[in-house]
Amino acid sequence: MQTIDIHTHLLSSEVKFDRFYDKLAIRFFAKKFGLEPKALMQNPYEAYVEGLTKNARESKYVKKMVLFGVDERVDNEGNCLHKDITVCATNEDVLALYEKHSDVVIPFFSINPQRPDALELIDKYVALGFKGAKFLQNYWGVDTREARYRPYFEKLASLNLPLIVHIGSESSVHSFKSCEGIEMLDAPLDAGVTVIAAHMALSYEPWRIFKAFSSNPKHFNREYFTLLEMLEKYPNLYADISALLTPVRAKVLRHLSQEKQIHHKLLFGTDFPVPFSMLFNSYDMPLLKRWKLGKEPNFYDRYSEAILHYFDGQNPLYTNYQKILDKIV
Repeated sequence: MQTIDIHTHLLSSEVKFDRFYDKLAIRFFAKKFGLEPKALMQNPYEAYVEGLTKNARESKYVKKMVLFGVDERVDNEGNCLHKDITVCATNEDVLALYEKHSDVVIPFFSINPQRPDALELIDKYVALGFKGAKFLQNYWGVDTREARYRPYFEKLASLNLPLIVHIGSESSVHSFKSCEGIEMLDAPLDAGVTVIAAHMALSYEPWRIFKAFSSNPKHFNREYFTLLEMLEKYPNLYADISALLTPVRAKVLRHLSQEKQIHHKLLFGTDFPVPFSMLFNSYDMPLLKRWKLGKEPNFYDRYSEAILHYFDGQNPLYTNYQKILDKIV
């Protein structure tokens, strides 16, 4: 089996790991990502890029990655309101990596639709070789149902550009909860955009720990089931399994593996560099297998082999990217 990771983040070139939490996390997770802790502290962006591309080139399963940053939160005039120094990588940074590592990188742009020149920027980046778009509307505070964003989606549809939309809980950056819901998919779907719902629309409430980690479907959030229904209804809707190895999402893997009627609409994705544990997780994988998979040094292969436990190598999950990117890869 070989596939494409439809969901990989480039970190900001301004990223710094100088908080106590950062130092602690790097100590435990860096080597699991094929990254060197010391290098990450001294030259964080360069070390991240080196580790990311190395993981992709050496992977047995992932041959390329869809790579994107996240645009800033801006006002209606395009003035910056907030720029997260970790996730807000620029399109120019993505382009630079694409030009240097085109053998493993498929570039998607991130353009906040509140920018007055958003439509012109789409044309600019398509001309530079970008193949799709990434939305983090919950960080931007953008309600996609507002009529003023319709031209943006019509532009994407006219250019046949796929759009990845974050749906569900967000813990990496500040998130406007009103912009996390599955209704954020309605406008782009109606405009004819090929939409990829990220993270299977999974949400959780930290104060309800048992429910958050329970693998009993009756404890899954309603929007997960709504998405399954929508995948059957809308021919232009897909969903990725990125970050599904995190404990609050891994609980659904057994259930999702049995929903075969929508497997032709699922896309493989990791959400690199979101960390996960092989041993301490909510999936129903045998302990010995967890321990063995935890020894796999390549991030992409570790993620892939865990997913292969639920979706065998013949599952369309691994080839569905061809329906969206067949003219690209």
